[in-house]
Amino acid sequence: MKRIVILGAGESGAGAAILAKKEGFDVLVSDMSAIAPRYKKMLDERQIPWEEGHHTAELILNADEIIKSPGIPDTAPMVASAIKAGIPIISEIEFAGRYTTSKMVCITGSNGKTTTTSLIYHIFREAGYDAGLAGNIGHSLALQVAEEPHEYYIIELSSFQLDNMYDFRANIAILLNITPDHLDRYGFEMQNYVDAKMRILQNQTSDDAFIYWNDDPIIKRELEKYNIQAVQYPFSELKEKGSIGYIEEGKYVLEKPEPFNMEQEQLSLTGRHNIYNSLAAGLAGNIAGIKNEVIRKSLSEFPGVEHRLEKAGVVRGVQYINDSKATNVDACWYALDSMKTKVVLILGGKDKGNDYDPIKPLVREKCSALVYLGADNTKLHQNFDSIGIPVRDTHSMKECIEACYELAQPGETVLLSPCCASFDLFKNMEDRGEQFKELVKYL
Repeated sequence: MKRIVILGAGESGAGAAILAKKEGFDVLVSDMSAIAPRYKKMLDERQIPWEEGHHTAELILNADEIIKSPGIPDTAPMVASAIKAGIPIISEIEFAGRYTTSKMVCITGSNGKTTTTSLIYHIFREAGYDAGLAGNIGHSLALQVAEEPHEYYIIELSSFQLDNMYDFRANIAILLNITPDHLDRYGFEMQNYVDAKMRILQNQTSDDAFIYWNDDPIIKRELEKYNIQAVQYPFSELKEKGSIGYIEEGKYVLEKPEPFNMEQEQLSLTGRHNIYNSLAAGLAGNIAGIKNEVIRKSLSEFPGVEHRLEKAGVVRGVQYINDSKATNVDACWYALDSMKTKVVLILGGKDKGNDYDPIKPLVREKCSALVYLGADNTKLHQNFDSIGIPVRDTHSMKECIEACYELAQPGETVLLSPCCASFDLFKNMEDRGEQFKELVKYL
């Protein structure tokens, strides 16, 4: 019996363990942190052994294969030991793909992944398609393949997941954009991160589709290196040579495979970045054979995504917006670009090697004040204090909201769009956004 060890017992790891047990493997789950009670319950109910708070080397390094949580870097001691021992290391998505023939719609990019994935899932469900939501959102792909199979899977893929995917094939691959992110994980080498994103193209054939943003300079440069087999569906904000989806004279247009158009003002998502997300999602639905009227209705009625430009309330004439998902500089740029009022901007968290220069012109133009929210705000002071607008230094969400309340004037917007990861002060991005929304309620 082959032995599989799963490192990390979150959503991804627990799902992988359940599928591995179902497929007859000898399974162990090992997590350096405490395992959440609900995942312990899932493993116990299926009699899958687990350990927490440590890794037992002799129980791990005898594995035939290791499935690694995407959050664990290759530099982690146990992972490094496994690599040295020559044990293959794969992702949960790679493993799950071996046990299903369902159609895979896969979305990656530095920004817009969650919104686009959720919108595509909304379109497919509105069309009556049997679709599951997986990857960075929804239940793990492995768990669904094991116990709740679907005809289609709509999968949000991070660069970390793509790193350990080898034979997996996307039937529809979507590459939204590539801008600097997670450089701390990639040796501060942009090309390493770019190479990870381009893995979305692996194993595609002429039966598959590749949707990508035609205006992205990095994507355009990288595509010259690849012999792409899939049918290409480039999109852009304006009609350009070769673009299949675009905006023209106030209309949202898809040229093929089935011609489609609707008024841009009917799109439920606003802002330039959401034009791209909506074009990519519409193309995915179109390629999958979904009727035009369903695509039109879905694009018009989609409610949006939590923690992405989410309205959290109005207090004393000030709009509070939760954009906690903006964990890199480019995401913050799009958020600021969409603002129609003066902004009190909340920045900060765990810096990932950020270059803040791209947002400085928008900060000068749009911001009336800055509130820094982090365990260490030194880099923010170095980058933004010289702009000359009021700044506040805070180290908890309570302090942050109090500072925003004092600084913001009626008619302005308080925008949480931090540019950084959340792990210095919060459990995760969701925790940061939830605390923001909860404290706004009590202003």
